[in-house]
Amino acid sequence: MTLSQYAFYILFALSIVSALFTVFSRNPVYCVLYLIFFFFTLFGHYILLNAQFLAAVHLIVYAGAIMVLFLFIIMMLNLNKDIEPHKSTIAKFTAVVSGGLLMIVIISVMKGTDNILLNQNSEIGMVQALGEVLYNKYMLPFEMVSVLFLTAIVGAVMLGKKDIK
Repeated sequence: MTLSQYAFYILFALSIVSALFTVFSRNPVYCVLYLIFFFFTLFGHYILLNAQFLAAVHLIVYAGAIMVLFLFIIMMLNLNKDIEPHKSTIAKFTAVVSGGLLMIVIISVMKGTDNILLNQNSEIGMVQALGEVLYNKYMLPFEMVSVLFLTAIVGAVMLGKKDIK
């Protein structure tokens, strides 16, 4: 095994552990901190894939801006155990079934990736190659995502707006 394979397996294990802690953590602040750690492990995966630009954007946008916003909102909401709604048995059962189905899908997708070789000299994650693919091949989905983000911003403003009486 090479050094990059060791790094991949270590990052993989850390990703799984931090994702599990994110899901099973009862304290929302700790949950967000585990999620930030998970984003750092994804940053390492991008670096291993020689996608430095995506790694930098991922770190700045997700681990930086969005997670700080999540922490701010969680602290602003002041979530207590007293006001936490109790989930019904049907909701828990539905969550377990949907999680199991998601795991089956992920395993079936990962099953065919055994023969994929990583090309360390590729230009996949570089800015020029990413821009060419994004603005030529995926122009319509890129614009649709921008409209989705605009809609989410308007929705967040409407939800955060206090009622005027």
